[in-house]
Amino acid sequence: MTLQRHAVDFEKLSPETLEAWRAIPPAIVSDCMNRTHYMAGAIKPLKPGLPLVGQARTVTGMVGDNGISHAAIALAEKGEVLVIDAGGHEDVAIWGAIMTHAAMARGIAGVVIDGANRDAAEIRELGFPCYSRAQVPSGPHKGLGGIIDGPISCGGCPVRPGDLIIGDDDGIAVVPLEWTGDMLAASQEKLRQEEDILKQIAEGKTTVELLGIDEVEIID
Repeated sequence: MTLQRHAVDFEKLSPETLEAWRAIPPAIVSDCMNRTHYMAGAIKPLKPGLPLVGQARTVTGMVGDNGISHAAIALAEKGEVLVIDAGGHEDVAIWGAIMTHAAMARGIAGVVIDGANRDAAEIRELGFPCYSRAQVPSGPHKGLGGIIDGPISCGGCPVRPGDLIIGDDDGIAVVPLEWTGDMLAASQEKLRQEEDILKQIAEGKTTVELLGIDEVEIID
């Protein structure tokens, strides 16, 4: 099979917009998107404390093959996030230390893999944001083919080239590119609301009062 790439031309978010998004946790923006557009809980950061913000460069590869992911590293632009649909396969790693070094040299912001990586200790030491489903020592093949910049599913969530990837220790949320303006404003407002709730809790109010939880019934 061949390596292929869709011809896409998505809007690039400004550095100022991306910087504003760095203050927004994925939990907040997922709430603002009606608690949708998040990846499965199995997609976790390899090293906690390394948040991730950037626009997606999508990759679909054959299970157990990472030739297309190498190609995507060479094509990706600085600040982008590689989002790789590796079929959810946990028993063959399609990402490792050499690819991490290559991605960092390109200025890639991070990688999200619906599949496995290896060289976990070295990647943690490098401080590169890597979110994946599993770690395993078994390495990949190359040359089976794949597609860059197509619509994919990663961790059960749809992702398209240019969509905004937001990650932290909770996992990953995906903001469709055309929603980024509205969702940034909504997320900033939700953060303000939560700050107000915390202030009222400190003043003695309960979450039952603040959130309108139903009164507890007394039963025999």
